Amino acid sequence: MTDTVDIHIETFRTRFGGTVLTGTDAGYDSARSLWNGAFDRHPRLIARCGSADDVAAAIGFAAAEGLEVSVRGGGHSLSGVSVVENGLMIDLSPMNQVSVDPDTRRAVCGGGAALADLDAATQEHGLAVTAGIVSHTGVGGLTLGGGLGWLMRSFGLTIDNLVAAEVVLADGRVVRAAEDERPDLFWALRGGGGNFGVVTRFEYRLHPVGPQVHVGLFFWPLERSREALRLSRDVAEALPRNANAIIGAGLSAPPAPFVPEQYHHLAGCALILTGFGSAAEHERLIRPVRETRPLFEFVTPMPYVQLQQMLNESAPWGILDYDKGLYLDELTEEAIGVIAEHLPRKTSSMSFVPMFALGGAVSDTADADTAFGGSRAARFALAISAIAPIQEMLDVDREWARSFWSALQPYSSGAGSYVNFMSEYEDDRVRAAYGEEKYTRLARVKAEYDPDNVFHLNANIKPAVGTVPPPR
Repeated sequence: MTDTVDIHIETFRTRFGGTVLTGTDAGYDSARSLWNGAFDRHPRLIARCGSADDVAAAIGFAAAEGLEVSVRGGGHSLSGVSVVENGLMIDLSPMNQVSVDPDTRRAVCGGGAALADLDAATQEHGLAVTAGIVSHTGVGGLTLGGGLGWLMRSFGLTIDNLVAAEVVLADGRVVRAAEDERPDLFWALRGGGGNFGVVTRFEYRLHPVGPQVHVGLFFWPLERSREALRLSRDVAEALPRNANAIIGAGLSAPPAPFVPEQYHHLAGCALILTGFGSAAEHERLIRPVRETRPLFEFVTPMPYVQLQQMLNESAPWGILDYDKGLYLDELTEEAIGVIAEHLPRKTSSMSFVPMFALGGAVSDTADADTAFGGSRAARFALAISAIAPIQEMLDVDREWARSFWSALQPYSSGAGSYVNFMSEYEDDRVRAAYGEEKYTRLARVKAEYDPDNVFHLNANIKPAVGTVPPPR
């Protein structure tokens, strides 16, 4: 039997500027798909939006019908919350256009673009912005959570390069947020996630990068993990600003042409060093690593766009994933011991611990200047990642990740966690991710721009109670 909501959906379909999809429409299943295959949710309807006005119309329809709202940009949310069960999913994927002004070194990017779209457009002009490490990630979630990436030690986090944002608010207004326009909202968007509205356009500051960059990947077997972690720590701590390091603890060697066949799928520890200076500078950087005689290495120049795509196959669409994140002020011997002890306990060959070296330009911005969760003074940002091809294996490694995180927590900075490394959004964990002072400030901004918590399917900031929004 057709209910009134279904009738209203059909009416909405005829006047909506974008495309409405329901369960019987072609394209519905692909539109609701997620990178994290652990989730299989079915929205009552999907509003595929081509403009900020479309987004506003979708929000208004959801409010009138009492439907929960989720926002899907690139579909990469670890927790799967970008797709709502039996509610209205706003799909930004048609809004994937990127325009670049090489003279001002600015890029304007639609909220539904992927990092690959941004990279391709900016590299046509020899420019780039810090933008993750897996190019099929969406720009929206990456940016609003903070934005780690290969370039962050050189140019800061993605949010440090955000100049302005176009935002559709819960009441349907389309506003601009920048340092000189709604600065409270602009502050909150830079790290506070999707709590405050739907960002339909990002404007980024760009920097000269590439087109060729330098890459060195080194791999040690699991029995040498303590040695590999110590070396990686020492190298990361001595990095110049124009270089970066990511440690892959517990990573399995890929079946790639540069890996000897007998080592394919072998568990171990990897260190990836990227250099954005000269070949001679990169050679000096990797020399002490080579001297340890890793099991194999891959050292080569490559286009920056290729670097951005290099890890895509290690994070395939539809894989099952669960993450717990934390920061380390130092990679101490005790912390190395915990990591080395837990790596062999995982079940899935895909589970591992990516460790991002911070420092450099990341710490140039004061903690209070953005809503980024955690302390920029930390040395490493970690994600303990349970990744598996089937649910039963994920269930086992989820417990491995939780136990691992608890054992490592005493050695963490205690200064929150990166929200894009969180699969679960319990209130106490979200509050801890930001810290009390920052969370309180975010809650006040939330009360002003989304007092009814329409945008709550995220690492949710509850609106501050008793806050009276100022006149608009």
